[in-house]
Amino acid sequence: MDRLICLGVSHRTAPVELRERFGTLGLGADRCPEVDEYAVLATCYRVELYAYLVEGVVEGREVLVDTLAEAHGADRSALLDHLYVHAGEDVARHLARVASGLDSLVLGEAEILGQVRDAFDEARRDSAAGPVLELLFRSAVTSGRRARAETAIGANPASASSMALSLAEGVLGDLRERHGLVVGAGRIGLQTLKALSSRGIRQTAVVNRTPERARDVAEPFGGAAYGLDELEDALEWADLVVTATSSESPVITARQVEAAARLRGERPLVVVDLAVPADVDRGAADVPCVSLFDVDDLRAGLDETMSSRLREVPKVEAIVEEVVETFGRRYRELEVEPLLAALRRRAERIREAEVERTLRLLGDVDDETAEHVRRLSRALVKKLLHEPTARLRERAGAGDAEQVAAAARDLFGLDAQRRR
Repeated sequence: MDRLICLGVSHRTAPVELRERFGTLGLGADRCPEVDEYAVLATCYRVELYAYLVEGVVEGREVLVDTLAEAHGADRSALLDHLYVHAGEDVARHLARVASGLDSLVLGEAEILGQVRDAFDEARRDSAAGPVLELLFRSAVTSGRRARAETAIGANPASASSMALSLAEGVLGDLRERHGLVVGAGRIGLQTLKALSSRGIRQTAVVNRTPERARDVAEPFGGAAYGLDELEDALEWADLVVTATSSESPVITARQVEAAARLRGERPLVVVDLAVPADVDRGAADVPCVSLFDVDDLRAGLDETMSSRLREVPKVEAIVEEVVETFGRRYRELEVEPLLAALRRRAERIREAEVERTLRLLGDVDDETAEHVRRLSRALVKKLLHEPTARLRERAGAGDAEQVAAAARDLFGLDAQRRR
């Protein structure tokens, strides 16, 4: 299992500039002769390379570090200052924890599970992943799914955008028929649009200083776009406003909110300001029918959510360990798959030869009878190989792969067959 390696940088080990630089961490792995399979997991907070090395590679960690440093034109020693490395069973444990939300910036966040699944799908499309990484990633996805189904690690909203929507629901009720407006087209704005979409809110819009950027962000969600000079019109249209710009001064004034409120009549407006410093003039809270929330309101709810999620961590860790144990057993079973394939190929060659010999001896046999003979031969071979196959996998899973494979090759004469 030492052939299985993970190299990565994350929000815990490297600044965002370095993570962005290594956004294509797999670059070079496809040209590295020591790598048999590989996949890349790249998110806002981590970039990781999962690699399964060819047999016989010594110092696989060093080989991969050298490959990455060369591919990215990075200083090797500087790279090592920020890089973390996992090998063998620890790779399975790490990825299972990642998929379960235990290693996220926000404990228990759900988005990472889909990102793990997408990383493997991309590696498979690129023909970079094989049976080992398929087992690794499927095990991690199983861990993530079980964590969410069997524990409350993701029961309550924990991201700023999801908590903003929860605050709005407390005032407006069901949001599906409401109008959602996002002010700012950065990372948090995009997350908010995703959160709005996941809750079934079909009518959304984006306000940004640059209208072109607003259109680019809104279009995938079927949303409208406004420039900052159209903010009052957008405020009149919206039921829920979430702001998250990087402005040093408020972008929504009390006067603008008052002007929109006069046109809205009695319709309530919820404004959630996620920006620091604030995007919304505090005087907007005094406008009738307007509810204004800021990061302090979110922080109180987030602290409560994190406390409840922390209580679930031991349960999730137990699931991870169960998944890792199963992964280890199935990984060891994979070690005898080439042997089993060779055994099936030999049995098939013998079966075909014996069937043809028998049909020749029988003479003039009609097609239906010949097919019955072939079916009988296939059924016999399948049943005869079933027990040895199951026992070989079972023994390999228990850690006896090398010894049992050697014994099977000797018993069935596969080494001699291979030499011929």
